[in-house]
Amino acid sequence: MSIAAAFEIEFRRHMDRDGKVVTPLPEWVRAPAALIPLYRAMTLTRVFDQKAVQLQRTGRIGTYASSLGQEAVGVGVASAMRADDVLLPSFREHGAQLWRGVTLVESLLAWGGDERGNCIAGPREDFPPAIPVASHTQHAVGVALALKLRHEKRAAVCIFGDGATSKGDFYEAINVAGAWTLPVVFVANNNQWAISVPRSRQTGAQTLAQKAIAAGIAGEQVDGNDVIAVRDATERALERARNGQGATLIEAVTYRLADHTTADDSSRYRDPDAVKGEWQAEPLSRLRRYLTEAGAWNKDDEQRLQADCNRQVDEAIAAYLATPAQAPETIFDYHFAALPDELERQRAALLAETPAHA
Repeated sequence: MSIAAAFEIEFRRHMDRDGKVVTPLPEWVRAPAALIPLYRAMTLTRVFDQKAVQLQRTGRIGTYASSLGQEAVGVGVASAMRADDVLLPSFREHGAQLWRGVTLVESLLAWGGDERGNCIAGPREDFPPAIPVASHTQHAVGVALALKLRHEKRAAVCIFGDGATSKGDFYEAINVAGAWTLPVVFVANNNQWAISVPRSRQTGAQTLAQKAIAAGIAGEQVDGNDVIAVRDATERALERARNGQGATLIEAVTYRLADHTTADDSSRYRDPDAVKGEWQAEPLSRLRRYLTEAGAWNKDDEQRLQADCNRQVDEAIAAYLATPAQAPETIFDYHFAALPDELERQRAALLAETPAHA
């Protein structure tokens, strides 16, 4: 017997749950102060998240997906990207979108059901969050193919949950990405739960990253609560993509500290003691401990940051709540250059029945 092929999946972590450096840091972070913008972004994401949940509970936005405990994934990935790369996020990557230039008001509008929130101020080619699970992995492949055909040194970056890796869309996407050597980075935000289905029941694979092997693309696993490891892995994957070396699948191992969405009650299927234990590994506290011990952060800095984040989000909420609703007939806009006859008739009927147009 001979071995036809052999593979292995590397796991990378630079900072443990106590904020201690356990492997040499990348060159860009040798000065602790370089991490402060990432810490600020993660803190803003968490404050926004908390207030968005409160808005949903009071009926002022729709069902909302929290990113509590997963902020290092979105911020780490987005901070590695260039402005001309293309982000294709799932519904939980608030940190990535905010880093990329989506405004707080735009995000609130989108979660409030106002499509104007998806007409973003940031990079215009970034996609809005994909609500269907895994569908945007194939969109990312299409984007990457376009970039390759144009001979552009850019990449598509697609973030999704662990549940997406159990969908056929995902397998088709990574297969095409490998067969065509496409410039795309897939990031599996492995928060251990696909709604109520635990990671252990989703797949027999030892890691999610090893699913890259069958597709012929690079794959690695990182500590998703270590923003340094997430950013470093994404930077290396983007470099390979831009240089024609093809796709990468990154599995960022983290934990969903909140319910799946505000329509979920995770106490029905999760052990509260297990969730409590995961709080010890969450990304903000570990980075804060590192910065504090390095002399780059103190209590006054933290108080100012919390006050500033709360002010920013409160101002955005006020602006969102003061935004006049769109007219009902706008549901017919932006779909066709010229409305089909049947939709034109429906639009006319709506206008006739709307008091403002009576």
